[in-house]
Amino acid sequence: MRRDLFEEEHDLFRETVREFMVREVAPHHAQWEKDGIVPREVWKRAGELGMFGFSVPEEYGGSGITDFRYNMVILEEMTRIGATGPGFSLHNDVVAPYLVDLTDEEQKRRWLPGFVSGELITAIAMTEPGAGSDLQGVRTTAVREGDHYIVNGQKTFITNGINSDLVVTVVKTDPDAGARGITLLVVERGMEGFSRGRNLEKVGMHAQDTAELFFDNVRVPVANRLGDADGQGFYQLMRNLPQERMSIAVAAVAAAETVLETTIEYCKNRKAFGRTIGSFQNTRFVLAELATEVEIARHYVDKCVVALNAGELTPVDAAKAKWWTTELQTKVIDRCLQLHGGYGYMLEYPVAKAWLDSRVQTIYGGTTEIMKEIIGRSFGF
Repeated sequence: MRRDLFEEEHDLFRETVREFMVREVAPHHAQWEKDGIVPREVWKRAGELGMFGFSVPEEYGGSGITDFRYNMVILEEMTRIGATGPGFSLHNDVVAPYLVDLTDEEQKRRWLPGFVSGELITAIAMTEPGAGSDLQGVRTTAVREGDHYIVNGQKTFITNGINSDLVVTVVKTDPDAGARGITLLVVERGMEGFSRGRNLEKVGMHAQDTAELFFDNVRVPVANRLGDADGQGFYQLMRNLPQERMSIAVAAVAAAETVLETTIEYCKNRKAFGRTIGSFQNTRFVLAELATEVEIARHYVDKCVVALNAGELTPVDAAKAKWWTTELQTKVIDRCLQLHGGYGYMLEYPVAKAWLDSRVQTIYGGTTEIMKEIIGRSFGF
């Protein structure tokens, strides 16, 4: 079925992004996997090509375009080459709305030009050792002292945790107020008492720097608060989570499509018992099932992106997209690995790396179980 989501300007942008990925990312990604991090220079080169901050107003260096399809192009092209290292989607899809929509004029001038150029790499710090999906359970505190907050606590599993210069940090300014006690502060590299722990060793996505963050009496200026008052953080997070979940869903479908495509080609050439494995009925049935489900997922996600651009995507719709596509991604890649036989277990084959990288998709951004809970509550039970 024909896909009609993109227009000519998106196709032209895709050519630029694809060339960048082929030239600047693909040849080096294996080394980044060994190093556990992507060099900052890559971010700057991407910034020079206009790959960051599409929604940032022109006066701060951006394009002033609110169109998630541009974000989608980058996600799809990164996924096409198996590039899970560069945390561009976290920067563009997750953090950008906070820095564009919730900042005052002074903050915009201070942060947005560097965000767009790739000189200021961003992260968002929600998860703690004792609080993941339950945001109201965070224990990192921020106590107001004059023109500063004194921040104490710990975060973990933070994408871009080593490279980040600006960290949107979820804190409790009123520990007894539940959701109303949550505030968002931007913690900056170099602030005294702010430190990074180890670059965490993960099952997959080895080139992506994922770290622990520590806050020991960090003095954060009130001028680094997002919003005009304390206690707005939970609602700010809830407003932006649907876009984060769509980002994950887009990558999930793109990964499933890519692995399915390479597996079909493998089945056309790999022989067993004197014939290609694609000629066996079981192989055709497996691939037919996967191709059908992936195409259905693709069209639902595209529809959700249209709704997101129109400001009509609901948290329930985003939750449906997130859990279904990520569960489908793990299913497709696992079945495709099986069709590769023993070679599928060898890391020299892309399906093996995709299998390792895919496992976290059903966990971060809200687990499958939490997504189902969001959907279930919408029934009014």
